[in-house]
Amino acid sequence: MKLTPYSKLLTLSKEGKEQSLAPSRAAEMKQKALHEVSKLDVAIAEKESAIKEAVSVYPLDFDRVIKAQDDLALSERRKRQLNELVAELFPK
Repeated sequence: MKLTPYSKLLTLSKEGKEQSLAPSRAAEMKQKALHEVSKLDVAIAEKESAIKEAVSVYPLDFDRVIKAQDDLALSERRKRQLNELVAELFPK
């Protein structure tokens, strides 16, 4: 890595400094988004497990099953939306 001379750094405008940080900030936000996707993967697996658990008890609590299905559908939709955002905001 080659360092920018100090005298040049002092003369850089604030905008210039922000521009130099843009690629690393974009990479940081992409990694954060991918981390959120992985957290949603975990949540989806947990919600699938909750559905299996809810339908394997006697007596069936239909409200519990429906709520678990709703939660799963919401997590799947959020994951799909987040993946679309990542694809649009961080094209390859």
